[in-house]
Amino acid sequence: MNLHTEVCDLLNIKYPLLQGAMAWIAVGKLAGAVSQAGGLGIIGTGDADAKWLTEQINSVRGITSNPFGVNLMLTSPHVEEVIEVLVKEQVPVVTTGGGNPGRYMQRLKDAGIIVIPVVSSVALAKRLSRLGADAIIAEGTESGGHVGVMTTMCLVPMVVDAVTVPVIAAGGIADGRGVIAAMALGAAGVQMGTRFICATECNVHLAYQQKVVKSKDRDTVVCGTTTGHPVRAIHNSFTRLYTTAERQGAPVEQLMELGKGRYSAASLQGDLDNGSILAGQICGLVHSIQPAAEIIEDIMKEAHLVGQRLAGGN
Repeated sequence: MNLHTEVCDLLNIKYPLLQGAMAWIAVGKLAGAVSQAGGLGIIGTGDADAKWLTEQINSVRGITSNPFGVNLMLTSPHVEEVIEVLVKEQVPVVTTGGGNPGRYMQRLKDAGIIVIPVVSSVALAKRLSRLGADAIIAEGTESGGHVGVMTTMCLVPMVVDAVTVPVIAAGGIADGRGVIAAMALGAAGVQMGTRFICATECNVHLAYQQKVVKSKDRDTVVCGTTTGHPVRAIHNSFTRLYTTAERQGAPVEQLMELGKGRYSAASLQGDLDNGSILAGQICGLVHSIQPAAEIIEDIMKEAHLVGQRLAGGN
């Protein structure tokens, strides 16, 4: 199976592999390492301001001259100033999350930026494709952080059938087998977030990484379904508290207050009991903390061997 796809050509990268944009922990150091290794590293902006983003872009460019991306979080209060930085710095690729980026797409494309929205439904994929998206990331509910309801297995082929631009599969992919499976569904590339939590270059607390490594197949839970913003995290004291409040009918405002600051408590301070440990179901396949380059090398080597085997090669 040919692992050089149209996504490689579109993004000018060696491997059809994007690193997920995890807010605050997918910083310039990680994005630069992934891009240098042949994938597409992506800075996760979250609700960061222009100054922080400019620093992270400079960090990437100090590591590599290869293409990289920035994730534009549409719910951020700083979205306008972040877009100004993206245009000014001529960032090669922008992925989007947290809603419909339609109102911003033409401005980004006029600046020569490749725009790749993350979607969790066929309807949104079709709408954004018509608005000029260069590719679509179809993300299944297996992923960590904010999730939809469709599984990757179901969502990806439906999106592939619905749009004419390349589709990148995300959610539940952590190794070479997942890469080949995604391509069998029609995807031209994959995005992985949880696997790169355990990259040595990831700006996350060591305790968080160790928790991901120790987690098993059923250790994640989805919280926040009653708020309209469901999130997948590793089960702990906080998720028990939160899901109990949901079952008891707590109002959205109370739930939002309950969740405030929990992600940074886990990811940056290492509070594994009271923090929100965002991770995908695939954490049961993450067994080690490695440099990003080794992670990518292992994934692509396995993908090549699996593809060869399926094709009947030696």
